[in-house]
Amino acid sequence: MKNYTLEELLTVEVSKRIIDDEMNFTGIGTGGKAYIRACGIPLVAVRLAQMKHAPNAVCMMGPVLDPLLDRDSVPDSNWEYDLIQWPCRSQIPLEDALGLFRLGKVGLAFASGAQVDQYGNLNIACIGDYANPKVRLPGVLAQTDLAAFAKRVCIIVNHEKRILVENVDFVSGASGHNNREGLPGGGATYVMTNLCIMDFNPETGKMRVHSIHPGVTKEMIRENTGFNIEIPDDVPFTPEPCAQDLRLIREEIDPKKKFLNAAITNEPATLEN
Repeated sequence: MKNYTLEELLTVEVSKRIIDDEMNFTGIGTGGKAYIRACGIPLVAVRLAQMKHAPNAVCMMGPVLDPLLDRDSVPDSNWEYDLIQWPCRSQIPLEDALGLFRLGKVGLAFASGAQVDQYGNLNIACIGDYANPKVRLPGVLAQTDLAAFAKRVCIIVNHEKRILVENVDFVSGASGHNNREGLPGGGATYVMTNLCIMDFNPETGKMRVHSIHPGVTKEMIRENTGFNIEIPDDVPFTPEPCAQDLRLIREEIDPKKKFLNAAITNEPATLEN
């Protein structure tokens, strides 16, 4: 029986991809599972990396630069009043925060979405035709900027056919693997789900399985993917979190589950179901 949660597994895997001296971007988020994927996991992962191998990594949460991500510093809610009271290195106007993308200052940016296609294009604008959609979604937010200018983008979503699709209905964040029109960013680099971690084949630009989570089979991945995904014969399992990482997450960073169970949003959730 495993002694860790899916949120902890993904957090540790994200933390391994944090590079020292780089700036990492996450939005402010909404609530529930969406918050866990887009904000909670990235924030805890950055702090874990700072404590282990990347002490000079910087976290930008919207316009908040380097909020203190320790158990005694995190506010009780993500309402605006509490966020602006959060101890941090600096707060800057939102337009300046987005300007850091255009200056090439953001190394790794985090995103989630309603659809991700086989090339890593993102959609949080609409389902169906844009002029007459079946569902109108929140809009592109900062996805256009992070996909265009961040060096790397990590996407965290649930592994479902309706999410991992052959082609998105609307491109709110462009892939790094098709015509970039001169944009300097790298686009999608990793896609992490409840079943596996995926990267992209450099020759085809298409998504492929990088590692499979313990207890998951190749058949489960194929059945829940909306396109023909590449799964190498020798694909490894995703390593389980070590005891040290679990202790840091549970005791030092997020003991009240404000991030990994979205308690800070007053809409607690888990990715396990």
